[in-house]
Amino acid sequence: MEHMKRVRDEFGRQAQTFDLCAEKTDDRVADRFRSALADAGRGKLLDVACGPGVVTAAIAPGAASVVALDATEQMLEKARARCTRAGLRNVEFRQGDAENLPFDDAHFDGVVTRLAVHHFADPQRAFGEMLRVLRPGGVAVIVDVVSSEDPNESSLHNAIERLRDPSHVRMLPGSELDACAARAGFRDIEHVTWEKGREFEEWMGIVNDPSRTEPIRTVVRALAEAGRTAGMGLSVKNAQIVFFHRWRLLKAVKPLGR
Repeated sequence: MEHMKRVRDEFGRQAQTFDLCAEKTDDRVADRFRSALADAGRGKLLDVACGPGVVTAAIAPGAASVVALDATEQMLEKARARCTRAGLRNVEFRQGDAENLPFDDAHFDGVVTRLAVHHFADPQRAFGEMLRVLRPGGVAVIVDVVSSEDPNESSLHNAIERLRDPSHVRMLPGSELDACAARAGFRDIEHVTWEKGREFEEWMGIVNDPSRTEPIRTVVRALAEAGRTAGMGLSVKNAQIVFFHRWRLLKAVKPLGR
């Protein structure tokens, strides 16, 4: 409950700035999700931790229906507004917890989530819940930023992220994200990764709390100048602090007979 309060507090405050940046973080979001969902994308879909509805709006045009679920009412308001502007009438909005999905077993043909796993207190439970609500043969598409496979670099990366946003729990290394899906019972797991360059000032602006910016800037600049990249290419170029986020998309299938 304490963690969920942090999530609601953070994303309630971030709703406006997060909404403005959400589409810019990946200009191929519609193609990525539609391609990964394939035939499942024409059925009943669930967007877990939908945020401002970027993925919801991308997958809804080809779907029978979509449920957009998020813990934060302010994010659901942004998602509603985005879908209304797009003229989408097949989307239902629900407030709820990714680790305790309020749906029956085998209810959906496809489940998606983007940029949320690192905010889950228990990612393994969330993966299990996504498997549970999928029909046998259904498809899950899970996208998150991942940390370095080097434990020290991963720890440093996550420490920086938690200083910026206390609702951050942990960005998993890519291999661990894949292992979570396998342990949950998913099969036919495929993945693709890519990198997205970021600028420190833009990244800090999203959390909408200027009091955090100066001390975090001081810390990450010192790390960059000491050659500590935190596994995310942390550096100073033209007097600006820059880095990258490494994204990973998993496509996984619920086995028949489960």
